[in-house]
Amino acid sequence: MEEIATSRCGRAMCVIVTYPKSGTSLLQEVVYLVSQGADPDEIGLMNIDEQLPVLEYPQPGLDIIKELTSPRLIKSHLPYRFLPSDLHNGDSKVIYMARNPKDLVVSYYQFHRSLRTMSYRGTFQEFCRRFMNDKLGYGSWFEHVQEFWEHRMDANVLFLKYEDMHRDLVTMVEQLARFLGVSCDKAQLESLTEHCHQLVDQCCNAEALPVGRGRVGLWKDIFTVSMNEKFDLVYKQKMGKCDLTFDFYL
Repeated sequence: MEEIATSRCGRAMCVIVTYPKSGTSLLQEVVYLVSQGADPDEIGLMNIDEQLPVLEYPQPGLDIIKELTSPRLIKSHLPYRFLPSDLHNGDSKVIYMARNPKDLVVSYYQFHRSLRTMSYRGTFQEFCRRFMNDKLGYGSWFEHVQEFWEHRMDANVLFLKYEDMHRDLVTMVEQLARFLGVSCDKAQLESLTEHCHQLVDQCCNAEALPVGRGRVGLWKDIFTVSMNEKFDLVYKQKMGKCDLTFDFYL
């Protein structure tokens, strides 16, 4: 991580950053659609991960990422402090999306259970405790979101919330287009928004995603009263005086 944090990637770059299971896949498709004017059906046929490689993964690696055609779209789950100096200096852009932590931890648990490579067989209660104690792969969610929230007013940072994709997609598409420097008239904006609606609907379609990880309010199906009370207490303690708020249901 230190090599990534101190390196410069050069040329125009926009990094999509999330804590895992914050809607990364959906956001990357929406950003690609807005920035490239792509069609949702075209995105569905392509390997979007090849178009937006992960910064910290060994494949394809930093050397390949540096050679991508500018402007480059990249994604990452790294904390703000570990991102390339281009971002800290304001030379490149970052789009950060946060998701309410109750839905996130349920989605993260289901993700771990669904992959053979993870082989997680513990209970949700155990997994949730690991989350609250900052014992998951990318560290503390609480620190992750607060670091980026502190930089939300930086000119090169756009801070988004996953729930707003479901509540006010029009405004989010407008924000993305403006941030990415995409010029569009009212008709083009309406077309972009309609295409983005298709992507959101596909993400939350029960047949396409049996476990329903894309829903807002997913946590209510699995949290017990006592778990919810404990989670709220930990949330209040770890978020401290941070004024970041979330919609836990719509």
